[in-house]
Amino acid sequence: MHVRTHPDKTVVTLAGEIDLDTSSQVTEATAALPLEGHVLVLDLSGVTFMDSTGLNLLLALRARAQAEGGRLELTGVPRQALHVLELTGTRHLFALHPATDRGPGPDPGPGLPPQAAGQADR
Repeated sequence: MHVRTHPDKTVVTLAGEIDLDTSSQVTEATAALPLEGHVLVLDLSGVTFMDSTGLNLLLALRARAQAEGGRLELTGVPRQALHVLELTGTRHLFALHPATDRGPGPDPGPGLPPQAAGQADR
C-alpha cells in the first residue's frame, strides 16, 4: 500500500490481494485519512484478487466518504475485481477510471469497458 497526498485528492495504491487477511490493514490505513471535502482515489491496478471482504471494504469507504462530504473513486480496476462489482450489482455505485500517472481521467483504459469511464456515484 502506498499513499500520495495531493491538494485536491489522496491516492492510495493497493497491490496484491484484497481479502479477509488484508482488508483490515487497508481499513486502518485509510481511517486516518481526512475525507471531508476530499477525493479518495483507490488505485487498484496492482490488485491481483478481490473477494467479498474487499467489496465490503470498498462499500464502507464509499459510505464514509459520502457521510464526510468526500468522494471515493476507483482507478485501474482489474478485470477480476470488476467482475465482482458486476456480479454483485454494485458497479454503478463507484466512479471508475482507467489507471494513469495523472490519476482518474475520462478515457477508458485496458480492462475497463467504455461505459465505465466517467461513471459517477449514485
